[in-house]
Amino acid sequence: MADTGLLESLLRLLEKVDGGTDSQDVAADLGVDHQVIVGAVKSLQALGEVISAEQKSSKHWELTGEGREIAEQGSHEARVFNAIPDEGLPQNQLMKMPSGKVGFSKAMSNKWIRLDKAHEGGPRVFKTVETIEDAVRDKLQLVQKGQSAKLEDKEKNELKKRKLLSEVTVKSYWITKGSSFSTTITKQETELTPEMIASGSWKEKKFKPYNFEAMGVAPDCGHLHPLMKVRTQFRQIFLEMGFTEMPTNNFIESSFWNFDSLFQPQQHPARDQHDTFFISDPALAQQFPQDYLERVKKVHSEGGYGSQGYKYDWKIEEAQKNLLRTHTTAVSARMLYKLAQQEKFTPVKYFSIDRVFRNETLDATHLAEFHQIEGVVADYGLTLGNLMGILHQFFTKLGITKLRFKPAYNPYTEPSMEVFSYHEGLKKWVEVGNSGVFRPEMLLPMGLPEGVSVIAWGLSLERPTMIKYGINNIRELVGHKVNLQMVYDSPICRLDS
Repeated sequence: MADTGLLESLLRLLEKVDGGTDSQDVAADLGVDHQVIVGAVKSLQALGEVISAEQKSSKHWELTGEGREIAEQGSHEARVFNAIPDEGLPQNQLMKMPSGKVGFSKAMSNKWIRLDKAHEGGPRVFKTVETIEDAVRDKLQLVQKGQSAKLEDKEKNELKKRKLLSEVTVKSYWITKGSSFSTTITKQETELTPEMIASGSWKEKKFKPYNFEAMGVAPDCGHLHPLMKVRTQFRQIFLEMGFTEMPTNNFIESSFWNFDSLFQPQQHPARDQHDTFFISDPALAQQFPQDYLERVKKVHSEGGYGSQGYKYDWKIEEAQKNLLRTHTTAVSARMLYKLAQQEKFTPVKYFSIDRVFRNETLDATHLAEFHQIEGVVADYGLTLGNLMGILHQFFTKLGITKLRFKPAYNPYTEPSMEVFSYHEGLKKWVEVGNSGVFRPEMLLPMGLPEGVSVIAWGLSLERPTMIKYGINNIRELVGHKVNLQMVYDSPICRLDS
């Protein structure tokens, strides 16, 4: 609470005026800083109906630091003019002055000086008039005296452009007497004590009224990152659509399951170190289903199942290389192989949401480590139309209706599509996933029946989260640049269905 003496001085001042007074005038009359008076006003408001205060805003013009210097010493152009003797001054010497560059330009515009480039001693500056009127200084001095109203708006804006003036908004209070106005301060009690009840003194006391509108203190608690909130919603949508979650607890995968089982050739650019993080220890995987491995080798090197293959020398050494998985499709491959080992095929719908790693160049929409959402449906007779229908249903549940599909190439799907969504923040279409129908060269070596089709899609978790929360740079969502206050403030994720 503000000092009682100050509060009573303010009240005595208010008693003498009719209608009310401005807090800035009170500060001037009492010789104190305006913020001190603001604090006093709030203290008096807390005492009840002693005063009434209405906040208001007013604008006025103030000199900047450079403006105050010019008001005292003259404008840059005037200082340049006064520094030039009758015989002129070399231009290079003039430019070394503190006001040289700005002053020379303005003085030339005012035609106070001229530049003789052909002078025998080098470019030289001469006066063109005998006397000048420093209008800039005069205008700034008017503002300094509180007479800015004498200047036209055009003149003020010109001075503002030169950063000599600034328009300042001042918030103050219009103070009037309240229904319980008094020039003396009576402290209000905040608690009813047993002693007051026993003695009966509570009858004579003034109690501070309860503020039933006040917010309670927010309890300390943990906060989920926006990624985790959106992940929960994605997972719920998959479960509502009848999908089963796949186990994704192995970040390290062999090249066989990550690439070869997906009918991705060993010379494919994605298998290069520029795109993939390889593991040095342990460098090689040793355990594979041997009969399945032989079928994969054959379809790559010789062809089969209606395909001519890639016709190259497939090497087990390449397939053994361990890496940080580049997509969760490696998990899908394992699950489909497991499905193929069943005595009787049963249609399935699988999904996974987990982390993948790629040697990407970092920018506003790409990271080297991100989360991939994977969906897989296996059944007889599935087509590209089924895939597009599921994607539309899936994204509609996310509240994202602006979708585009673009034909693409993937080694393990045919046909293939890239999925784009319109990002309102970036004002452009952003790729959010890839999709397609798994090729027979991938499915038949696993042992799946010939009539079975598998549609699949992989989506980023980060980009839909950016769209949902209006984040324009992925590095503000994940990584060392994340603002923890953003995590605290982000609302619970409720995706519009």
